[in-house]
Amino acid sequence: MLKIDKLVKAYQFRRETVPVLHNISLEVPRGKIFGFLGANGAGKTTTIKVIVDLLFADSGTIMIDNLPHSSIKAKRLIGFMPEQPQFYHHLSAREVLLFVGELFELDPKTVETKAKNLLRQVGLADAENTVVRRFSKGMHQRLAFAVALMNDPKLLIMDEPLDGLDPLGRLDFKRLFLEQKKLGTTIFLSSHILSDVEEICDEVAIINKGQIVKQGTPQKLRGTYPTLEEYFVSTVQKQ
Repeated sequence: MLKIDKLVKAYQFRRETVPVLHNISLEVPRGKIFGFLGANGAGKTTTIKVIVDLLFADSGTIMIDNLPHSSIKAKRLIGFMPEQPQFYHHLSAREVLLFVGELFELDPKTVETKAKNLLRQVGLADAENTVVRRFSKGMHQRLAFAVALMNDPKLLIMDEPLDGLDPLGRLDFKRLFLEQKKLGTTIFLSSHILSDVEEICDEVAIINKGQIVKQGTPQKLRGTYPTLEEYFVSTVQKQ
């Protein structure tokens, strides 16, 4: 569903060039939950921003369902939840979803029904008419998830979706991830909560200093380590 081939990205700071991604290549199988793991500054968010075309790569290719990632057809297949979702603060949760539905040129009547259903799914049914400026961080995360699902994406790309959620919120999100997987949706997510990653992900890749250093199922990578988190720490510290 998602194929990244020899992706290279560097940032320019005045006269200094800072390499961030070094020939990254990976494939995300269709209908699977794929975890993208790394320490702060490893290149996770940069990779995700390049995938969704918020940043331009210096070289390399990205294909989404065999389409160039920057094409309109590919973008219509994507649902994206950024690490720090931002909304117009004067809009209500319902109005945010209606706005997103309009951007995707969905039928207005369909959008109304869908907005109500999505807010119920993410636990915001009682807050559908509450303006976003009154939302807690966890409520922002829930709304961002609903926005990402608005166009029935084939590929969900999520940057730290579990950040800021309480245990009940994390449980709700994991349930929703698994429900989306049953519908055939492919999910590509980054997270620092490795216990949750180990629980729900079919496969993971570890990025360190801009390079993919390990990839495989959580169980195979963990090996004799008690948890995926302990394996991850050991792997990154050795680099």
